[in-house]
Amino acid sequence: MIAVISVYKVANFPDGGGHFWVYMQYAQGLRRLGCEVYWLEQFRPPASGDSAQEAALLAPFFEKMKRFGLDGKTLLYAKTGNDFRFVGCDWPDVERVLKRADLLLNFHYAIDPRLLGCARRTALVDIDPGLLQFWISTGQLNVPAHDCYLTTGETVGTPSARFSDCGLAWRRIRPPVCLDLWPFTYDPRAAAFTTVSSWSTTDWLKVTENGKTVLRENTKRVAFLEFAELPRHTPQPLELALYTDDRDAADLARLTQSGWRVRHSAEVAGSPDAYRSYVQRSRGEFSCAKASCMQFQNAWVSDRTLCYLASGKPVVVQHTGPSACLPNGEGMFRFTSLDDAAAALDAINRDYGRHCHAARDLAETHFDSRRVLETVVNVTLSPPTQHPPSDAIKVLEREVRS
Repeated sequence: MIAVISVYKVANFPDGGGHFWVYMQYAQGLRRLGCEVYWLEQFRPPASGDSAQEAALLAPFFEKMKRFGLDGKTLLYAKTGNDFRFVGCDWPDVERVLKRADLLLNFHYAIDPRLLGCARRTALVDIDPGLLQFWISTGQLNVPAHDCYLTTGETVGTPSARFSDCGLAWRRIRPPVCLDLWPFTYDPRAAAFTTVSSWSTTDWLKVTENGKTVLRENTKRVAFLEFAELPRHTPQPLELALYTDDRDAADLARLTQSGWRVRHSAEVAGSPDAYRSYVQRSRGEFSCAKASCMQFQNAWVSDRTLCYLASGKPVVVQHTGPSACLPNGEGMFRFTSLDDAAAALDAINRDYGRHCHAARDLAETHFDSRRVLETVVNVTLSPPTQHPPSDAIKVLEREVRS
């Protein structure tokens, strides 16, 4: 079987070791099922147009692809207007791959429909449950039609969802982790609970309140600052590896004054190997979620958290809604308050070994890439469902009126 995965913003984020793993879990999981996998990605060339600068940007990216077995199978392109420019290959080569492929698994919501049109079978993968449906239903995003719609959100398309299904038949999957690439690494001497995260981004929720359009900040910055005082409530060392810049100096000073250890993510987790090493040297994970996850109650779990779990690292993460598979008290604790979080850290440390094994068991039971991606292949290659009447998902009139 030939599978193409269309990813988002990896080549342009060379310091994003964790972001790289989001998509590589799928690529490597499919390869472990015996699939021939191609990586399709749009990149943004340097604004200067300097070819040497572009080559310097892309050289480490292609080296990573080679190390992960995707040498000669990376279809990287830029767009100028409506024209494609491919790097290391030509349009006829890409078209040939897409037409031969059994499946195009697409994570790039705004992909050019011409690429989808070349593929025999297409599936959209929603890794922003609730947010993606919100963007579509409020007219902030048009997504080209696909043959199948997958989501990592437990409530998407169910009666309990707090958001529209956009008239689409969503198939729910779990995010995968390649267990052999993330082995159990027990170390009772490990000191800090850590996480790796963005900080100030351009994530805003555009909502309508009392007839007016309002922007709400939907960042990890807001989420973590709500729990800035946590180190004062626990003896457990806490460390944040954050992707920040000079504009965040005041926030970082507040965190360190409250007792957090703060490091720049590019320094400790800027490559796939460094990211894995950082996670596996940690005692566990403490992390908050964006406000939208609590608003939508989507039972979201981070791909990063799965890496901690697979490594046998217990996690303390913010509660994002009722879940059929996410526990609260064995390997994973889901908090709703500062006191909850402090109590969870204490509970883990009282029986650290048991919670380490429970963390690994959770990853093996629910998120093993082999089982997850077998489901993905079976679901996506089943007989196609009928497309929406147009070639793109449009905002439903009843949603606009409401």
